Amino acid sequence: MEQTIYFEDYQIGSSRMTSGRTITETDFVVHAGHTGDFFPHHMDAEFMKTTPFGQRIAHGTLVFSVGVGLTASVINPVAFSYGYDRLRFIKPVFIGDTIKTRTTISAKEDDPKRPGSGRVIERCEVINQHGDVVLAADHIYIVERRDKPKRG
Repeated sequence: MEQTIYFEDYQIGSSRMTSGRTITETDFVVHAGHTGDFFPHHMDAEFMKTTPFGQRIAHGTLVFSVGVGLTASVINPVAFSYGYDRLRFIKPVFIGDTIKTRTTISAKEDDPKRPGSGRVIERCEVINQHGDVVLAADHIYIVERRDKPKRG
């Protein structure tokens, strides 16, 4: 779906929740292959039985990529991703856990490099089936202003 949302239209505090997605062993294997991260924390069930976790834990980058992917349901042609700040892996995610992502507009600010745009900060919280936040990050967007400054 495409929806044009200008900088002025974003409201601090507005939020949305995505649908859920269950993390599978296939996700672990494919992510390890893509990234080269075959650490035993993700791939060795017997090793992980000897740890406080008791079982394999998802790659933090897997949880991040799936969690962010869940938010990608609206294309805004006047905005683009500038990056992420404050990324934290708060709690482990296991095979069989179902995650969803809550996004909340937390701040708006001028963009010093682009006077015709502003920065919108969207807090992303990935939540498991128990309601626990397992990952958090701030997604920064560059968004065009509806009313661009006059050039003089």
